Amino acid sequence: MLMILMAQWQGDQIELTVIAPAHNEEDNVGPLVAEIDAALAAMAGRFEVIIVDDGSTDRTHERLVALMPERPWMRLLRMADTPAGRGHGQSAAFHAGFRAARGELIALLDADLQNDPADLLRILEVMRETGADMVQGDRSANRRDTAGRRVASWVGRSFRRALLADTIRDTGCSLRVVRREVALAIPLEYCGMHRFIPVTARHLGYTVVEVPVTHRPRTAGRAKYGVFNRALPGLLDCLAVRWMYRRRRPTRAHEIAPRSGQE
Repeated sequence: MLMILMAQWQGDQIELTVIAPAHNEEDNVGPLVAEIDAALAAMAGRFEVIIVDDGSTDRTHERLVALMPERPWMRLLRMADTPAGRGHGQSAAFHAGFRAARGELIALLDADLQNDPADLLRILEVMRETGADMVQGDRSANRRDTAGRRVASWVGRSFRRALLADTIRDTGCSLRVVRREVALAIPLEYCGMHRFIPVTARHLGYTVVEVPVTHRPRTAGRAKYGVFNRALPGLLDCLAVRWMYRRRRPTRAHEIAPRSGQE
């Protein structure tokens, strides 16, 4: 029976790849996998889930390995050469996941259960309706943040709008679906670039639309980012992305065939 299930998840049948980076999320990865499975039940045989273990020091890796045998749609990547006690970060994890993905559409979400996998169906519907290259989640109407976080988010949006002409309301939301071509074009080997996926896609000429999504409180594990470890790095990253945007040049070319005869 398991061999039959495995045959259903061959690479040429995969339409959607779901990628979730995880760093020390031992109590969240089990419910995460179950929720994704329930949300995408109608796509049985046509989706895969890649969990990227980014330098976890708890039991995240062991729990993920234990989940895999009965789930042929589940894959596990483990980031190499991570610093002691830390991971490489979401940008690097997404970069690795994009290159392992087999689906033409790639969905992203956090492993901390604050994103609701059930929202993926609505995002996929919006992508079909609009023909967009990326559909970006927007948690702003549903967030339950402290006053400090709200102020920090407002400051961050203001800097991005001024420096990058970035009108995406919730660029920090990981929940999104993107076409494979777009995913591979984003330079995510640079730390912090995951926060600029939507605006970079627009800079590259792709269409990005936004859709409201759910935001849930964290119930297990610890937040990896706070107000202070995001504000200054975020501003410096904005300046770096602005520099990259202004230095970017078109790289497409057309091959000229030899003439078939003398004129």
